Amino acid sequence: MLEMRPDCERCGVDLPADEPGAFICSFECSFCAPCAEALDDRCPNCGGELMDRPTRVGDALKRHPASAERRFRG
Repeated sequence: MLEMRPDCERCGVDLPADEPGAFICSFECSFCAPCAEALDDRCPNCGGELMDRPTRVGDALKRHPASAERRFRG
């Protein structure tokens, strides 16, 4: 199950689990759309492709909440 990390690792913007606009690599590194574009859709950590992260809504989000651990190190 995806962690649904709460922020962009590059700029720190919030990435709510129930909204589109987040991009992840196969290791779940998470970035906002503008940062993913600036990175040419390549993860700076592993070199993997950044893809649209699916959303998690409703009961699924209630039963399996998103991670609260922020990754931005600014």
